[in-house]
Amino acid sequence: MEHHSGGSGTNKNKQMVEQLQRYGVISSKKVVEVMETIDRALFVPDGTPAYVDSPMAIGYNATISAPHMHATCIQLLEENLQPGMHALDVGSGTGYLTACFATMVGPQGRAIGVEHIPELVASSIKNIEKSAAASLLKGGSLSVHAGDGREGWPEHAPYDAIHVGAAAPEIPQPLIDQLKPGGRMVIPVGKIFQDLQVVDKNLDGSVSIRNKTAVRYVPLTSRDAQLKGY
Repeated sequence: MEHHSGGSGTNKNKQMVEQLQRYGVISSKKVVEVMETIDRALFVPDGTPAYVDSPMAIGYNATISAPHMHATCIQLLEENLQPGMHALDVGSGTGYLTACFATMVGPQGRAIGVEHIPELVASSIKNIEKSAAASLLKGGSLSVHAGDGREGWPEHAPYDAIHVGAAAPEIPQPLIDQLKPGGRMVIPVGKIFQDLQVVDKNLDGSVSIRNKTAVRYVPLTSRDAQLKGY
């Protein structure tokens, strides 16, 4: 099955973004721009309906979030994804959001994806290579690594923006440590019932946390536990 980067696919991707605007999920021009640039169809498994507003299974007991969740997270982090800034995407999965972040921070910035399933790392790199973020991958401002995202990625810390794509029972301390003063992290927190939390690190290093919305994510766990399905 072939992915279409032009023609009907791109139009459907644009329609998906326009629908999210109509529903009031996206109010930012910048978020519209990046979601129109990075075609979601290149990041979902072949044969799955790319533009439907629901999460999709991507294998290994992992999912790609629904477009409205991606839009919400990008919008919450928008101020911390300015050109030249550093962004970390924990549990980067298919690479979709990492590609969006890289597009926003640009070639002078840095976007890092960390994913503990090596097969997903490999396929996400292939996905990115087909996308509008390919040149950023080639240029080195965008990279995806196999690792335990709960430990962050110290090499390019501190980060202006951190996104976590799986629910943690509590916020991992290394991620708070790797957040730059003035930086923001968006992370789902909880076990059965979860809240999408917005964590702002103030300039004095203190942290303020607010709940944004109730969500349902797969757990942020070890590779072994994830593959066993608990």
